[in-house]
Amino acid sequence: MDGASQSFEVARERAEFLRGELERHNRLYYVEASPEISDREFDGLLRELQDLEAAHPELVRPDSPTQRVGGEPLPGFASLRHAVPMMSLDNTYSLGEVREFDARVCKALGVELVDYVVEPKVDGVSISLRYEGGLLRVAATRGDGRTGDDITANARTIRAIPLRIASDAAVLEVRGEVYLGHAAFARLNQEREKNGEPLFANPRNATAGSLKQLDPKVVAARPLSVVLYATGELEGAGWDTHAELLEALKGLGFPVARPWWLCRGIEEVIERVEELQGREGELDFAIDGAVVKVNEYRYWRQLGATAKAPRFAMAYKYSSEQAETRLRAITLQVGRTGVLTPVAELEPVPLAGSTIARATLHNEDEIKRKDIRIGDAVLIKKAGEVIPAVESVVLAKRPAGAEPFDLFAHAGGKCPECGEAIARDPEAAAWRCTNEECPAQVRGRIAHFVSRRAMNIDGLGEAMIASLTTKTMVQETVDDGLFGATATEVELPPIVRDVADLYALKPKDIELRRPNRAVDVQQTEMKLASKLCRAIAASKNNELWRLIHGLGIPNVGEGLARKLAQEFSSLDALMGAEAEALATVRDVGAIVAASVTDYFARAGNRDVIEKLRRAGVRFDRVEKVAGGGNPDGYFFGKRVVVTGTLEAFTREEAHEALRQRGATVMGTVGKTTQVLIAGASAGSKYAAAQKLGIPILDEAAFIRHLE
Repeated sequence: MDGASQSFEVARERAEFLRGELERHNRLYYVEASPEISDREFDGLLRELQDLEAAHPELVRPDSPTQRVGGEPLPGFASLRHAVPMMSLDNTYSLGEVREFDARVCKALGVELVDYVVEPKVDGVSISLRYEGGLLRVAATRGDGRTGDDITANARTIRAIPLRIASDAAVLEVRGEVYLGHAAFARLNQEREKNGEPLFANPRNATAGSLKQLDPKVVAARPLSVVLYATGELEGAGWDTHAELLEALKGLGFPVARPWWLCRGIEEVIERVEELQGREGELDFAIDGAVVKVNEYRYWRQLGATAKAPRFAMAYKYSSEQAETRLRAITLQVGRTGVLTPVAELEPVPLAGSTIARATLHNEDEIKRKDIRIGDAVLIKKAGEVIPAVESVVLAKRPAGAEPFDLFAHAGGKCPECGEAIARDPEAAAWRCTNEECPAQVRGRIAHFVSRRAMNIDGLGEAMIASLTTKTMVQETVDDGLFGATATEVELPPIVRDVADLYALKPKDIELRRPNRAVDVQQTEMKLASKLCRAIAASKNNELWRLIHGLGIPNVGEGLARKLAQEFSSLDALMGAEAEALATVRDVGAIVAASVTDYFARAGNRDVIEKLRRAGVRFDRVEKVAGGGNPDGYFFGKRVVVTGTLEAFTREEAHEALRQRGATVMGTVGKTTQVLIAGASAGSKYAAAQKLGIPILDEAAFIRHLE
């Protein structure tokens, strides 16, 4: 064997090993919930495989983990007919009707007692996955139950979906739900808010919108997951009971929703249904009820189905916290990127321990889908989401003359802040103000720039920003030399028009414009103004990632800002980077690369950046991640949650110290959490960590491990 052949053989063996390891770790993470390596280590293995396949294209296989990243945008989705229809389930909110369901089943089968399986009813988007000879060939949406959309390219990007399974069945079609977990949904909406994009109404809407993206790279960037619980067409495979199927699915590497129970008789079913509702808060995915299925498949064949639903299963749906109130008006808020967000102004109503007077309506499409009209009686829902949402309309109480909502007409075609024209953004399902100098956008950009997770300038709140960016009437003390000091009103012009103007502020500028300024204690006011000026000056030496994030580049949140800073080391290098070079950075891709290059290509943005340079803002302060060179550190590669109050650190300082040591900072405690750092007054996260057996460090132990 010559040298070239030997080199290829080594590469082939290494590629095989890496594929096996990556699929094994995917299984440990998504199926067993017991990961052995960090996300960083996983990405390192994936990058090595990508490099091998790039050097030896003949090694690329369709089931390789590298093929999950997504291909070119699709022209559209092809329709396909399901070999076995994807039927919906009959549902009920009454436990009495669940008992009636059992009575019908027992009567039809001629038995006194039936075994059932109780599973969580995951609130996601139905999907069907077709494997032929163990390889994923087709993925489809439910559609109308008989015909769905071919979303194979998008499904392949979801890490929880195996591309190959250990089955030699000619055809094995499995079905389940794609979903966004609570933590993943919160992170996604936080990123969209930072980027000035419309927020998703709920995890299910976000999931549905993701799966219908024509660009698979967009889907790959969203943390979708999946659970499987049923089969469609089978050839060369089969099971006798539903419990056997669920165990077999797990054995094949498919995630299965937990917990599920095999129940003997309807009374045990009722107990488990109620238990599941009590444990809803422990789950990382949204559920809206429990599914009750006859366990034995021979009974399924006997019971059959109606035209719409099977007779061997029923869904029991949980009632969420809801309240009815009246929609008095719809107002429009303008964000830093110009997006107009409709807000429901409600008659105040108590719900989930608080009084709700406003609720988000997300966007015009959502309003039209639910046919929400001003004056309607509406149901407000708050089921785990921080922001209350308008769930539905009580049509029976709709007032006469209520008109369908049209955002353009409602706004008179003009921005409510500046009066300039608004335009529809077809990609974001949103209307935007077309005036980049709109006061609301200017305020939003400055608020984002100074925010804690960007340039971190303390003391510039909304009211202060408003007084700096608009004409302001203030009281000034004037001494005419004859009658002594008198207070008179003075109009001050806007002094801040972009983020760079902050660095030209003097204490007197701030003191004069401070909201609720007291003219009789000017010495105190000047001290506060001087303190704010010092905070602004100190921010000139911030790390580069804070500046990149603070600029508000569309689609670039905190995480990507950190990666771009590490990759390019200076703002000038980032500004000069071509889209092709940007797209090679992990998690960037073509869409983000285009956002970055478009941002820096705009003359107005470059002017602001040059003003920042002249003001002395550093463009090159990058601190290399300490954990990158110290894999033996205690926190390296671990998923860590911080809770409670720490004496020696703010929460952000603790997070930064962990990141510098190679840790992944999480917001919530779950099965994948590896360490909890608990300060004073630690609450529910502490209890959750104890229940899951997660190691807990007090502040003293935290500091020792940092050292």
